[in-house]
Amino acid sequence: MNAITPNGMAAEVRLSGVLQQIGPLAVAVSGGVDSMTLAHVAHDCLGADAEMIHAISPAVPGAATERVRRYASRGGWRLREIDAGEFDDPRYRANPANRCFFCKTNLYGTMARVAGGTLVSGTNLDDLGDWRPGLQAAQDHGVRHPFVEAKIDKQTVRAIARARGLDDLAELPAAPCLSSRVETGLRVEAVDLAAIDRVETTLRGQFDAADIRCRVVAGGIRIEMDEACLATLTEDDLGVVRQMAAGIFARAIETVSVAPYRRGSAFLR
Repeated sequence: MNAITPNGMAAEVRLSGVLQQIGPLAVAVSGGVDSMTLAHVAHDCLGADAEMIHAISPAVPGAATERVRRYASRGGWRLREIDAGEFDDPRYRANPANRCFFCKTNLYGTMARVAGGTLVSGTNLDDLGDWRPGLQAAQDHGVRHPFVEAKIDKQTVRAIARARGLDDLAELPAAPCLSSRVETGLRVEAVDLAAIDRVETTLRGQFDAADIRCRVVAGGIRIEMDEACLATLTEDDLGVVRQMAAGIFARAIETVSVAPYRRGSAFLR
């Protein structure tokens, strides 16, 4: 294990205490650093009393599902995979500004029906500063947030992961669900989410970019890359990126543009 700061050690002690107080629980595991780190600590604290539940969905990147399965196999986690059924919900598919509420309502509702204990999420203190309709859905289904209860923010989550030798998790960039790439008000289509995942995966294999997003917006597709990476691309590179994205989507697209990354730029409120 790597060295951990005194603050990080104290945070993990607090987290372990919260988890033990909750008792038998089920972690909603998305495949990101927060829920994966929580699952890792919960398994160590509670053993068989900690179950991990992962939703298989067109909105979940394939790499995230593969990561969950790999860690579960390696760590001996109790893992249950479900279909949350959000794509059967027309309110979710319509992609309103509060789409996350309908997503999490389906997700937590399905998980709560199969969980053998209290349902917990990887929400941390930093998440409380954003407008997150999904938190209301969590409250509606009695979901607890151990990181919040232990007063742990994102930076400390990463420190805990790093101290446990989970460097691949500690360095994971933020990766909201694929539906967040579809501009508010445009219908969420599974075929588009699969194309988004393929485009982003291809670009990560070709370029050293800290942030990459493929967004479906009114009138076309917008590829966003962090400015440091974007500054290194030639006009020929940009042409290849646009051609690749158009080929993967394989449908009538008015434009494929390339722009600097802006967090949440597909969200219109």
